[in-house]
Order: sequence, then C-alpha cells, then structure tokens
Amino acid sequence: MIILGFESSCDETGVAAVCTERGLLAHALHTQIAMHQEYGGVVPELASRDHIRRVVPLTRQVLQDAGLQMSDIGAVAYTAGPGLAGALLVGASVAQSFAWSRGLPAIGIHHLEGHLLSPMLADPRPEFPFIALLVSGGHSQLMRVDGVGRYELLGETLDDAAGEAFDKSAKLMGLGYPGGPALSRLAGSGDASRFDLPRPMLHSGDLDFSFSGLKTAVLTRVKAAEQNGGLDEQTRADLAAATQAAIVEVLAAKSIRALKQTGLRRLVVAGGVGANQLLRAKLDAALKPLKARAYFPPLELCTDNGAMIAFAAAERVKAGLATLDASAHSFTVKPRWDLADIA
Repeated sequence: MIILGFESSCDETGVAAVCTERGLLAHALHTQIAMHQEYGGVVPELASRDHIRRVVPLTRQVLQDAGLQMSDIGAVAYTAGPGLAGALLVGASVAQSFAWSRGLPAIGIHHLEGHLLSPMLADPRPEFPFIALLVSGGHSQLMRVDGVGRYELLGETLDDAAGEAFDKSAKLMGLGYPGGPALSRLAGSGDASRFDLPRPMLHSGDLDFSFSGLKTAVLTRVKAAEQNGGLDEQTRADLAAATQAAIVEVLAAKSIRALKQTGLRRLVVAGGVGANQLLRAKLDAALKPLKARAYFPPLELCTDNGAMIAFAAAERVKAGLATLDASAHSFTVKPRWDLADIA
C-alpha cells in the first residue's frame, strides 16, 4: 500500500509518499523560517495561511518525483496533533478531502510518534526494543519503545524543553530566529570552558529534565557582559558554546542512565535537536564502552516533515493499529495530545 502523508503542525509544510513494502518513495518540504524571521518567532495565523498556499504544489511535486498517479494512493495520513490548531486543520482538512474524493481511508497520526519512528527510515534501521530520546522545540522526553504503539514514558521536561533552551538562549544573545541552529553554528568558534553554566537535574537520579534554570543563568551572563562594555563576538561565541555543552551533557547523561536502568543497548534520537552534531558525537562516544549504539534519522528528516507522518501511518497499518475505514471522514485535531493517550 502507498500512503500519502501530510505534516502541517507548525512552520513546515511536508508531504511524502511511503510504501508499506518499499519504504520512502519521495518527500517535499517547505519551511517558513524566512517568513517568520521578521517577527522573531512563529505567527500562527501566517503559518496556517502559508500551509494553504504550499500543500497542493508540494503534493504534485511528490507524486511527480515518485512517479505516481492519484490512483496509486491507497491511504492518506496527516498530523492530527499536537501543534498549532489552525496549522493542524490545514493538513487534516486537505488529507481528509483527498481521501474522501478518492474513497480512501484517512489516518490521523501523532506528531511525536512520527518523530519517534523517523530513525527507522535510516540505514541501518534500529530494532525493537529501544530507548528513544525525543528532543524538539517543545518536547524533551525519554521513552521505552517495545514496538509500534507500545510506548512507556520514562522521563520528560518539567519546564523548558531542550529546544526551547537553545532558542531562548539564542534570543538572549541576539542571534535571531531560528535560534537553536544559529547558536550551534556560533558555538563552533567558542570556548565552552569560559563560562561555568549549570547542568539542571544532572544528578537528580531520575530521568526528568529541566532547562529553565540554564536559560536564567545565560540571561545573568548576558547582563553581566552588557554592564562591562557589551557582548562582543568572542564572548557571544563562548557563551553559545557553554550553553550547548550544558544542554548536550544533560541529554547524554540522562539517555545513558535510561539505557542502564532498562538494560537496553539501542538509543534512538529524534526531533530537531537530534541534528545537533555535538549531541551526536557525545552520544556515539559515550555509548561505545557500554556496547550500545545510537540511531539518528537522516539530517533532512530531523525537523518536521511529511515522510515521518506517512511512515508512522505505514507502520501502524502493518501492525494492525490503523483503522482503514474508507467511509469515515469526520475528524478533529488535537493541539494538545499526550503520546501516552494514542490508541
């Protein structure tokens, strides 16, 4: 079966075609970064309108790139939540309309389940069970994954997620939007040892996260620098490097603790922060003595994309967890949706 997937939860419009037997056939993505830069963050109404403009051309591109006709599609998938309500409604309504017009089933997918399973699009593909570190702009979670739909929450953020810590710290340093990638790039020319920043909950003994205190520490350093002549470029780079090092150390330490507590030897890292090169290197090095391995999605699939939604739908179909009722086309979206609540 070929599944056409739509992602529109925030500021990326993604469309992809995935075959349950052959995997990813084609995907296309449009990011709204340039549009939102003027405002320093995502404007929900503008995001929704841009999804409307982009989704049909992207769908045509995917079908062309995959060499498919509309008649080849066997099911349609879409992000049902969590995310921005208006943005979710664009992808959901387009997907449901497409499915209704072709007499196809439509499958609502949890956005985080898409991220969770996205490393399985890479080669080699991790086998179940594994520990998953979900790190994105709004989520920092550690999950035990025993199979598709079989997820156990081990730990989560109590306040700011890792991605928020990157973005908010970058904003304090005057790096603009999107802050996380800009901070990581700048950190490459900085000295992380210059600033001693806290590692919140590093020794808490549990698997929860907290990054709001780190953000406050960054703010304190920025104000101190401004009172002493301003935040020059090298100071900004050093502070960026120290911030990145603090976040990565906590993420890596908690991930290793999760592996040790469960006895598992496979770690899957997914979400936008999973593209961070320091995090990848730190985990690879730390896991070798444990004879464990980290798995990451391809860099192009770390951010939100349609491929992960179509793939998650394909995996749910193969596991018998998707309802393939072609006559059911009423729908809703869930801006707030706990991963533990998925059916």
